[in-house]
Amino acid sequence: MKTIITTTNAPAPIGPYNQAILKNGILYTSGQIAIDPKTGDLVLDDIETETKLVMENLKAILSAAGMTFENVLKSTIFISDMDNFGKINTIYGGYFNEETAPARETVQVAKLPKSVNVEISVIAAL
Repeated sequence: MKTIITTTNAPAPIGPYNQAILKNGILYTSGQIAIDPKTGDLVLDDIETETKLVMENLKAILSAAGMTFENVLKSTIFISDMDNFGKINTIYGGYFNEETAPARETVQVAKLPKSVNVEISVIAAL
């Protein structure tokens, strides 16, 4: 049986999906973008601010499942411009211990939902 994970501290889904699913101790999050959960507004001031909000949204979902970034096994980062990789990586890296950081892929895509610049999802385990 799967458990639906939801929190008001991360953006509500904007389609037919959930923030995260927990099954057999494994958490699968939906991709998070820079939507402020308090206002519902996109925050696209700069790539650093955008990435930090994405990571904070993921942090809120992990917390709702009783986890932290230490539980993350794998992450997927979609970016609209690979030239932003360094700035995204710096913010992203601040949420992990480098020695125990998860596996990851980073992919440049043609377009992301709501024309954001970065979307990140994670898989974590208890």
